[in-house]
Amino acid sequence: MLASIVIRTLNEARYLGDLLAMIARQETAGLDHEVVLIDSGSTDDTVKIAREHGARVTTISKQEFSFGRSLNMGCDFARGDILVFISGHCIPVDEHWLQNLCQPLIDGVVSYAYGRQVGDDDSYFSERRIFAKYFPESSAVPQEGFFCNNANSAITREAWAAHRFDEELTGLEDMALAKVLVDAGHQVGYVAEASVFHHHSETWTSVRRRFEREALALQRIMPEVQLSRLDVLRYILSSIWLDWRSAARNHHLRAHWYDILRYRVAQYAGSYVGNNDQRRLSQTRKDRFFYPSVNESESLNAWLKPNRRPSPDESQQPAGET
Repeated sequence: MLASIVIRTLNEARYLGDLLAMIARQETAGLDHEVVLIDSGSTDDTVKIAREHGARVTTISKQEFSFGRSLNMGCDFARGDILVFISGHCIPVDEHWLQNLCQPLIDGVVSYAYGRQVGDDDSYFSERRIFAKYFPESSAVPQEGFFCNNANSAITREAWAAHRFDEELTGLEDMALAKVLVDAGHQVGYVAEASVFHHHSETWTSVRRRFEREALALQRIMPEVQLSRLDVLRYILSSIWLDWRSAARNHHLRAHWYDILRYRVAQYAGSYVGNNDQRRLSQTRKDRFFYPSVNESESLNAWLKPNRRPSPDESQQPAGET
């Protein structure tokens, strides 16, 4: 059986070499793999690094790009029975990531699976809390509902070919497809043992825009979800308070109180704008929301302690959380 690891990239040279080195170290039982890069106009060494590691490379233009379309093109280019997605700024925690992520699909338990995401020392404190909420320590195979995340996921080619990713969405193409699959009788699973470090080096403007475009997409997926100004105010105040309390308990408040404040304001301000924007998007705004930022990169885990990701060149011991 062949797994195609599809990586969607734009200027991912910072972490791509480590990602590809860890992919080369994966230990599998009868599961072969190939690496496919779908690049959307990198101006750094992304494509060069990919080719040096033996990846098959295809491209998508800025004019064609959407999150769903780029993955569909990458899947069309791939040859695998299982399609694995990982962000160019994610690094598998150990050598068993690929086997663990694909096993529920091999066993026929689920059609779509996603793995855990943890962060590093540079992650925003609030983002670590978000990771801990959505990517807990315990697996659920299958899970309830249709949450899914393509930063670290796998789907059978059969399930993808039958439904494909929505190419019009400004994000959340993973959740949209998972919802379609669940409605069609498929199962989705969460595999905590298939963990990756997710590095996100975002400006505050990038944080706001990410949540804005995801809220725009969520309106298509779940139009019943509406955010009022009162909701936003309540969420901002409660999330800041909970983050500050957690930071204080873990002796991080002095270092992180301000970035917590800015992160949560950016998150919910962006979510409110996206949730309430029902106007037809102009081409300029489509480019802004669809085309990935050059600065996209993300991640730290349970926000209680910082995590350090060992280099793939360090000892062969599986990298673990600290």
